[in-house]
Amino acid sequence: MDDMTLRQHVLAELDFDPKVDAAHVGVAVRDSIVTLSGHVATYAEKIAAEKTVQRVQGVRAVVEEIEVRYPADEKTGDEELAARVVKVLAWNVQVPDGAIKVKVEHGCVTLDGSVPWYYQRVVAQSAVSRLTGVREVLNLLAVKPTASSADVKSKVLAALRRTAKDPDNITVRVEGDTVFLDGYVDVWSERELAERAAWSAAGVHSVHDHLKLA
Repeated sequence: MDDMTLRQHVLAELDFDPKVDAAHVGVAVRDSIVTLSGHVATYAEKIAAEKTVQRVQGVRAVVEEIEVRYPADEKTGDEELAARVVKVLAWNVQVPDGAIKVKVEHGCVTLDGSVPWYYQRVVAQSAVSRLTGVREVLNLLAVKPTASSADVKSKVLAALRRTAKDPDNITVRVEGDTVFLDGYVDVWSERELAERAAWSAAGVHSVHDHLKLA
């Protein structure tokens, strides 16, 4: 697919997604790499735009340059925003109590600390991303405790066999609490499934995704 055609597909998908107001989002494509620019009303909409583009077939990478611009009457001070973040994390039953430290500066929320499972790291960021006033989320949460390399690898391989179309095309290597994924997948969504499978194993601290689109 040439870049011009891919750009049209990306624009059509952004217009189709009800979670994104694409009126102020710019799209440029070069060598199947999509650059998003412009501005949106919320941080959640910014994330939604990125995920929308990623699911378009033929997109190899996304460069995110979208700015969050809240209306003047909806600006939230850092002190008020920090209080909201602390409350939403405390109310979420999937987030361990007292495990996350919060810092807010000019609308940028930093999450620090550690959680036992990767999904808790994702849940925390997702909950914060939907709050009004958030311009960016920096997720520094670590996943602990670690598990044995052999145990992690067996669980990742088992998850890939359940979800991947061609699991034999994916090579899994584990060093300590880090998982390395190599090989090929047919579409972007399979790459995301492989990453999710790697993160689903308890004790995984980081995943290095070197998978390529066939």
